[in-house]
Amino acid sequence: MAQPLTHPVVDVHSHVVPKGWPDLAVACGGSGWPWLRIDSERAAMIMVGETEFRPIGAQCWDAPTRLADMTEDGVDVQVVSPTPVFFSYERPADQAVKVARIFNDLTLEVTAAGGDRLLPFCQVPLQDPDAACAEVDRCLAAGHVGVEIGNHVGDRDLDDAGIVTFLTHCAQVGAPVFVHPWDMPGGPRLDRWMARWLTGMPAETHLSVLSMILGGVFDKVPPSLRICFAHGGGSFPFWLGRADNAWHRRGDLVRGASAAPPSSYVDRFFVDSVVFAPPALRLLVDTMGVDQVLLGSDYPYPLGERPVGQVIHDADFLTEDQRALLLGGNARRFLYG
Repeated sequence: MAQPLTHPVVDVHSHVVPKGWPDLAVACGGSGWPWLRIDSERAAMIMVGETEFRPIGAQCWDAPTRLADMTEDGVDVQVVSPTPVFFSYERPADQAVKVARIFNDLTLEVTAAGGDRLLPFCQVPLQDPDAACAEVDRCLAAGHVGVEIGNHVGDRDLDDAGIVTFLTHCAQVGAPVFVHPWDMPGGPRLDRWMARWLTGMPAETHLSVLSMILGGVFDKVPPSLRICFAHGGGSFPFWLGRADNAWHRRGDLVRGASAAPPSSYVDRFFVDSVVFAPPALRLLVDTMGVDQVLLGSDYPYPLGERPVGQVIHDADFLTEDQRALLLGGNARRFLYG
């Protein structure tokens, strides 16, 4: 694993898409895999079958472009994670193992050009705990610094026994875990205005934080587990008081396997700062504590923050010491303990 960071500004939430990969149907088996339509030297389209999934630019695969943007925004170090469309949790485990290896190795090629400024996180076949543990071990040995996982595997949330096994393994080997929402429900009410991203993503993250708390995960896994939830923890911080109220007043239904109210666990996980507005950041800091919030941007996607860290710089309620923690000090604890 890389040495602890000395740089002050660390973005823990960014994504990569390599420019090209093998035909996944040939390499992994199955069908309906994502593929990349190259539109120009600096533009491409992620395709799923014949459906356009997402337009992307050179920032996704070109390290010099990424590094130039980081320098422009005053970011010293960037954690580079997979794009969730490639997780493949719905596929047979042997196919997911193969695709994880392909993209993890390609991610190392992209980040190698950035030296110690680009820190790769891997993906794993989370539907198979043993295979997921083996892949994270392989990746840590190869140069990855941590792992990004989706917030659920089908109907299995983060309190699923197999996923708890994986999280326990990450705690034991010292791998930080970044949780990203994915595979949001669709339908007529959610397929307009990017509503799956504007409402579904916050709700998915909220649900998975609750699953770790009420499912008793934080009471089971070692306290050394370092885990961060994307997008400010979704809607969880805003509704923490409601969750506590329900835990106390309807404990017969709400408490689940948790030993204490939800607010007792906020020091067990981190959230990133991708909330865009200083009042929202104030709520996040007040709810989670100044030590649990990390700079994140969702770079290079359009719903991310540019310039990176603007909401932290604009937050006049932060002291300079607190601002330094959000910009990088807390990230060092997340990444290296």
